[in-house]
Amino acid sequence: MSKGTQVLFPHLSRVALQKPVPTSSNPGPLGRVHNRPMKAIQLDAPGPPEALHVRDLPLPEPPAGWVRIRIESFGINRSELHLRQGLATNATFPRVPGIECVGTIDDPGGTSFVRGQKVVTMMGGMGRAFDGGYAQFTVVPASQVIPIDTELPWETVGALPEMLQTAYGSLTTGLDLRADQTLLIRGGTTSVGLAAAALARRIGAKVIATTRRPERLTELAARGVDYPLLDDGSVAAAVRELVPDGVDAVLELVGTTTLPDSLRAARVHGTVCFTGMVSNEWLVRDFYPIGYIPNGVRLTDYGGEASDLPRQVLQEFLDDVAAGRVSPAIDRVFELDEIAVAHAMMETNAAVGKMVVRVRH
Repeated sequence: MSKGTQVLFPHLSRVALQKPVPTSSNPGPLGRVHNRPMKAIQLDAPGPPEALHVRDLPLPEPPAGWVRIRIESFGINRSELHLRQGLATNATFPRVPGIECVGTIDDPGGTSFVRGQKVVTMMGGMGRAFDGGYAQFTVVPASQVIPIDTELPWETVGALPEMLQTAYGSLTTGLDLRADQTLLIRGGTTSVGLAAAALARRIGAKVIATTRRPERLTELAARGVDYPLLDDGSVAAAVRELVPDGVDAVLELVGTTTLPDSLRAARVHGTVCFTGMVSNEWLVRDFYPIGYIPNGVRLTDYGGEASDLPRQVLQEFLDDVAAGRVSPAIDRVFELDEIAVAHAMMETNAAVGKMVVRVRH
């Protein structure tokens, strides 16, 4: 790796229920399906990792305004873990999970896209309101598809979309991070945390990032974090030893279990953005703002959509990866039939950063 190269993650989704959309098990009134089957991972109901079944399902036909994507790769996200665990209140079953995927246009469905065009898609109801990316093919609204131009391996591209969108949106919309500010990332070894660290350094900010595991401190340092910090549940005092007045910005990726302590780490007029919940805790019970939020500290959140990630930002990031200015390292690439293993790893937080599935045809 050349000097100056940033190493990004070794390798979160609000969804509004929409009008009926085609699914692999019930195409609905909006579209037909071909007789030719596809391989897909289907979840009949919440359950353990073994509840994710690889099946032959009908190939869906895109209705007006939708496209069909031939999927080459997809990232694995905690949103899909929450779906499998029964924590998603806006989902129906059976369902093909997956809130993101990358691949090529298989059927443009009368839109401006062309067959074979490389694209990414994410969020917008994928994997909850309609079938998502855990498959060889999926149909999605054309409005949430972003064209790309890259020769990067599909497994590399598959690690980026949702992770980059969440990190970018959190730093810009959620925190309005600026050069020379100090950012605390709570949950630094998550894929979003590592992406946010790389983006923050490109902005010109100083980065403090936490991990609960001592052996991961060196990994954070190797990935350009200025101050790796061991997290025992309370880090505000340690942060203020580094920055006595408190940090300018905090990205909270652990959840409400650490949120009060994260708020105490921020300076007056500093901002804490609640984005992630790897602890599976996202509710604040008996919330009394005056007692919960320190004087003058701002609490925001971020849970955006594909439209929040500008095409130019995504393309520039892909170009940076291709040029070696940013070096994504994938924790592990799985096959479709290894999805239960991947979910078991995610459930125990065994991976540092992103896990990806390479889809074969």
